[in-house]
Amino acid sequence: MALFGAVFLALLAGAHAEIPGCKIRVTSEALALVKQEGLRFLEQELEAITIPDLRGREGHFYYNISDVKVTELQLTGSELHFQPEQELALQITNASLGLRFRRQLLYWFFYDGGYINASAEGVSIRTALQLSQGPAGQMRVSNVSCLASVSRMHAAFGGTFRKVYEFLSTFITSGMRFLLNLQICPVLYHAGMVLLNSLLDTVPVRSAVDELVGIDYSLLKDPVVSNSYLDMEFRGAFFPLAEGNWSFLNRAVEPQLQEEERMVYVAFSEFFFDSAMESYFRAGALKLSLVGDKVPHDLDILLRATYFGSIVLLSPAVIDSPLKLELQVTAPPRCTIKPSGTTISVTATVTIALVPPMQPEVQLSSMVMDARFSAKMALRGKALRTQLDLRKFRMYSNQSAIESLALIPLQAPLKTLLQIGVMPMLNERTWRGVQIPLPEGINFVREVVTNHAGFLTIGADLHFAKGLREVIDKNREVIDKNPPAATRQPQASEAPLPAPAAD
Repeated sequence: MALFGAVFLALLAGAHAEIPGCKIRVTSEALALVKQEGLRFLEQELEAITIPDLRGREGHFYYNISDVKVTELQLTGSELHFQPEQELALQITNASLGLRFRRQLLYWFFYDGGYINASAEGVSIRTALQLSQGPAGQMRVSNVSCLASVSRMHAAFGGTFRKVYEFLSTFITSGMRFLLNLQICPVLYHAGMVLLNSLLDTVPVRSAVDELVGIDYSLLKDPVVSNSYLDMEFRGAFFPLAEGNWSFLNRAVEPQLQEEERMVYVAFSEFFFDSAMESYFRAGALKLSLVGDKVPHDLDILLRATYFGSIVLLSPAVIDSPLKLELQVTAPPRCTIKPSGTTISVTATVTIALVPPMQPEVQLSSMVMDARFSAKMALRGKALRTQLDLRKFRMYSNQSAIESLALIPLQAPLKTLLQIGVMPMLNERTWRGVQIPLPEGINFVREVVTNHAGFLTIGADLHFAKGLREVIDKNREVIDKNPPAATRQPQASEAPLPAPAAD
């Protein structure tokens, strides 16, 4: 019975699991680029490391080491890789640090001071970032594990007391190596939990697309990491801003990601586009009204001639009134994605009326318009753009077949009106694009769009338009004013540090 209950609960949970409208896969092909930028950032963090003063006594020998600065950092061997289930791991081996510090030494009555150059060699660092879904649906670094060690240190002592220094240098270098071991992991912990999270905060979760519609890129679950890729599932749903939080049921096919050849893949289901069009429909944006001079002159003449019989029966005060042509979408448009291409189907009413001044408008006709648009998707920077093209157009009357026949002469001019007057406005908006959930400073390049049954995928490479340091510094002032709770120091279990060993 217990087994049956567990299976039933699992099936129930699966039945209510939300289907993602957007998926993103980052493959191991991207790690070389990410590692290059990440190591540059890590070098800058370690070069700014703060090492406390070192004071001690050995017999009659007193020493004080202060003002320790990292002058050079060489990360020779490094590897960045995915680590199941949720981690991104960085391994650095045989790195070296150049140091410069001020010495103050006292031996019996002899005092000596000055600056010394030293080097830390055999530096090994292993750190892993655990990635998870944040409370607001954003990607977060939820934990940083770290293990760091310095195997050797050498100090270039000189001067009158060089032999004495060389004899006693073991005490100084062992102490400094211990201090270095203690400082490296906290720097990496702060870099991951605070600085990298500030970079991830630049990824839009819920944001406005324009004054009418917003988009929700909340993560639906923790990222899934395998040996060769990292997969993220997003809600990928638009919503009318006036309604705040509107839920649009996703019945579309779940997008699938199989490829691993490019650095990144983004998949969008039909739901992604359907929710956009339904949001604009609910916001009242899918209508167009042309009155008077806004109606093309040739079309005005044709419409008056077509409905001449109805117009002459009206009072003389109404006959010469301005003409009104109104197009209004009657149901949310629908997107259909097939391997052969993407189409958008729209049904609208076309109302023709006279608008006499200071009087109610007089309707001449109302007809139904069915249109089908082909849609071509493109990824520019990190914006998904759409180009629409009118493919099929049909008008008919929902009153009688005879009236439908009478509308045949209007088919061509109204189609021309759509192509010349309406399509440029639509494409001007759709070509602005919608931002894809990427951190600031990272863009897509060399994209390839592939259509499937019910979804499309876009494979692309990544390009750092801005460095990590530039983006993080831009947000650091905000972080300093509002420090998150994650800025606490790591616990021993999170950042284990080796005890110093004698040289």
